[in-house]
Amino acid sequence: MSLPLNVATILDQHVTLELECIDRMYLNVMVPQLQFERGISAFFRFHRGHQFASSALMQPMTDAFVKAVEKFVAKNGTYYHRFRKGERKDDIALARLAKWGCKEGVVFVGWAQEKTRVFRTEARRDAKTGKRYPWIVPSTAMVKHYYLYCFDDPGPSRWSI
Repeated sequence: MSLPLNVATILDQHVTLELECIDRMYLNVMVPQLQFERGISAFFRFHRGHQFASSALMQPMTDAFVKAVEKFVAKNGTYYHRFRKGERKDDIALARLAKWGCKEGVVFVGWAQEKTRVFRTEARRDAKTGKRYPWIVPSTAMVKHYYLYCFDDPGPSRWSI
């Protein structure tokens, strides 16, 4: 009796992967617990100490982040670029890197308005008491996404695999 081969077996017998250099690396910063309603509620109630969770509580944190990015850009004279619709981020990065004369650091900061999943607060009413309370619900919105393009010169012997 002959068993059919699976994809893993075929790849293992016929494909070799060799890595000589990492051209670029993407790092998305996110907190997994803040990707669902209960996690957001727990964050605001237990970590931030609020009596109830509300999406309005996120605004001061967002404002502080935006202010810190803008302060960094201004303090360091970093190029700040708004990505336009259809513009390839990698094309802008390569052009900026070609003009950049430093060994390492932040090449530029880019931003774009992009549709993404968000959470909003809606008012709900308790069926027994009629009292209103906030409830976190998923939604979508156009959000300002920041992209920080950094360059690190690892030197000839810093990395080994």
